[in-house]
Amino acid sequence: MTLNQDKHSAFIPNFLLGTAGGIQYLKLKGASRNPRASQEKCLRAILTYGRDTLYGKEHRFSYILEAKNADELFRRYRQQVKASDYESFRPYVEKMRNGETDVLFQGKPVLYATTSGSTGEPKWIPISSAYLTNIYGKMNKVWLFNFIKNRPKVYSGYIVSIVGKQIEGYTPDGTIYGSVSGFTQKNCPGFVRKLYVSPSEVFNIEDYTARNYVIMRMGIERNTTLVVTANPSTMVEMQKNVNFWFDEYVRDIENGTISDKVDVPEDVRKACAPYLKPNPERAQELRELKARYGEVLPKHYWPNLQLLTTWKCGNTRIYLDKLEGYFPDGMLHQEFAYFSSECRAGLVLDDSIETVLFPHFHYYEFKKADEFDDPDAPFYQLDELVEGEQYCPFVTTFSGLYRYNMNDIVEAASPFGKTPRIHMVQKVNGIVTITGEKLYEGQFINAVNQASESTGLKLNYFTGYANLAESNYDFYFEFADETVSQNQAKEFAELVDSNIKNLNMEYKAKRDSFRLNAPVAHRLQSNSFAQFKEYVLKQTGQDASRFKPNVLSQKDDLHEAIRHFSID
Repeated sequence: MTLNQDKHSAFIPNFLLGTAGGIQYLKLKGASRNPRASQEKCLRAILTYGRDTLYGKEHRFSYILEAKNADELFRRYRQQVKASDYESFRPYVEKMRNGETDVLFQGKPVLYATTSGSTGEPKWIPISSAYLTNIYGKMNKVWLFNFIKNRPKVYSGYIVSIVGKQIEGYTPDGTIYGSVSGFTQKNCPGFVRKLYVSPSEVFNIEDYTARNYVIMRMGIERNTTLVVTANPSTMVEMQKNVNFWFDEYVRDIENGTISDKVDVPEDVRKACAPYLKPNPERAQELRELKARYGEVLPKHYWPNLQLLTTWKCGNTRIYLDKLEGYFPDGMLHQEFAYFSSECRAGLVLDDSIETVLFPHFHYYEFKKADEFDDPDAPFYQLDELVEGEQYCPFVTTFSGLYRYNMNDIVEAASPFGKTPRIHMVQKVNGIVTITGEKLYEGQFINAVNQASESTGLKLNYFTGYANLAESNYDFYFEFADETVSQNQAKEFAELVDSNIKNLNMEYKAKRDSFRLNAPVAHRLQSNSFAQFKEYVLKQTGQDASRFKPNVLSQKDDLHEAIRHFSID
């Protein structure tokens, strides 16, 4: 079967998603017309859902719900529930993990999402049935429907979706924990599940090279029209896998096999078997592509690709340049939206980077970013955000997170209806300080990009770490030109340093007063990020889909890890 033969009608998914997603889209539009009223209604629903729980009783949810209007409701809520981070919820979550019911919300969690925590202990994010039904049920249908609105042929082919492992293990009471994205993919509507190029079992492959091999070997064979993965660095790594294993893919596609050269467990091979059959016609097409182009890119093997969705905001921007020229003309690269394990806050509905929030399913509060550390600074309601201003969001969800600090900085944008949209700027912990300079990750990225533009030295990867012992920053650069000398790297770091001084007056003051020493330049080995990622994953056992290191950090364990790949 050739690629042109590997097509089908999009009528059924378009009709079914247009109906189910269209209904929820209209409800989202309605809720967005009056955000204050929607937020009051939502907060009352969440507090009612948690009123008879341990947390609800301790924090007087019944008293809060007696409020006569929105202003009083919001005021009572702030009085009774202190804004906090995950550690204040950990004791409650531990009770739930050990089998107690009605702790943060009614009943028990359906599953837990795990993600890294500030203390070194992982965060266990409980997912309630209400959250799963509303956010990962109803609003996921809007997400899938919205793809059709932007690209009507998006379901005329197949889907490559790269998610985390659905089940990583079980809590003491037997509840599963793992990837929410993996869970929802496996439990998505059957007519969508049929479009995936590979079974969910592929995400159980422990070896990431083998996992990427199987995903791309199966994806390259098919007429893929939609690619879904949160981090754009994943696509960079996938293409590296293609470059290395392309000829092996072709042999596998010709024979209907998965190579024995990659470590794929037998149970996964068995799950993949129904998806595989000899396809010599497609194998010949791929051979011809390689003969014609040398490096075979997505625009060659997926010429009908309609839509790619990844993050495009925050520190993921450094990978977007690497994707330039990869994809076919006319494909939409859509922002994945403001989304985390704790809260799927909304969706991006167009070709912008702005997330449309769910005012009927989350209650949002905000502090101004420059007042984040001020305990007396006011909180702002969703309808009070000012376009162009930066804020730190706090969320209340149907999954038992109340006034939860997301530790993010977002920027308010033009409204959807009358509800402000937002986009991610950076993590709050992307603000690093050694001696009071408060260097922002975004400032560091801009300074490096400016240096690259002015010198013509292109970078495959870069990162920076605060070195508190030496009172300086260590800058690590992987130059595209491997002949760049250490002296050139030092001069490049000096230019970055100068650019940061222009961007951050406190940094300049600390440098000029010798309280902050000059940054130290380090050159990195080729393919350093992939090696760094593999090293950290092996050390920590963390899932690859959750590996999101800051470009600027002061985490000593990650700093020690990146040192392994320095050539100086």
